[in-house]
Amino acid sequence: MAEEVKLMKGNEAIAHAAIRYGVDGYFGYPITPQSEILETLMAEMPWETTGMVVLQAESEVAAINMVYGGAGTGKRVMTSSSSPGVSLKQEGISYIAGAELPCLIVNVMRGGPGLGTIQPSQADYFQTVKGGGHGDYRLITLAPSSVQEMADFVGLGFELAFKYNNPAIILADGIIGQMMEKVVLPPFHTRRTEEEIIAECPWATQGKTAGRKPNVVTSLELDPAKMEENNIRFQAKYRKIEENEVRYE
Repeated sequence: MAEEVKLMKGNEAIAHAAIRYGVDGYFGYPITPQSEILETLMAEMPWETTGMVVLQAESEVAAINMVYGGAGTGKRVMTSSSSPGVSLKQEGISYIAGAELPCLIVNVMRGGPGLGTIQPSQADYFQTVKGGGHGDYRLITLAPSSVQEMADFVGLGFELAFKYNNPAIILADGIIGQMMEKVVLPPFHTRRTEEEIIAECPWATQGKTAGRKPNVVTSLELDPAKMEENNIRFQAKYRKIEENEVRYE
């Protein structure tokens, strides 16, 4: 079978890859220079072909909390934004990391501080790799250097997020988001059935069935000793990811 080569922007490549990888839901809010991700998903109307939910939330805060809810049910869910929007999402991202849920976040960076500029920047590097919000967590960070990697990292991001029950982020910038290159899109994958999700994600809040305790999704631990235990376990997981998954040239 011949490869399907397309010419498109990095933002468009992410949108097409999300549909083809069988993503269940995208929740976002427009902001330059990544608005084409949401616009392309809306134009492609995947809810008519794959059943993928595409929703423009009322704000960045709403979008990340919709991702939190979807991730809690074991679905493949994602969001995208740019620097100030990702700053608004920090509390939600911190909650998702603390609840140990998989999801994919896309940050097409612009210059700051504040609203800053719509020009490309790499200002969010430390926020991303050191743990945003009020800290004590890490993201699985994939930094694409081409439009092809924008597409490839959607599948890889979800693979790693579900492998480690941790949010993954594609850390791009306005240049890769806006420039056009040739890209080979991934083949189509069907979305998982409810039965497949339950088998893959026994922790998911899919409705309590007979024979198991209720699943609880939370990042809150009122017992300080238990919270310390959690944080020690989290840090061990982050070290394991660093040992096994770092990939660069």
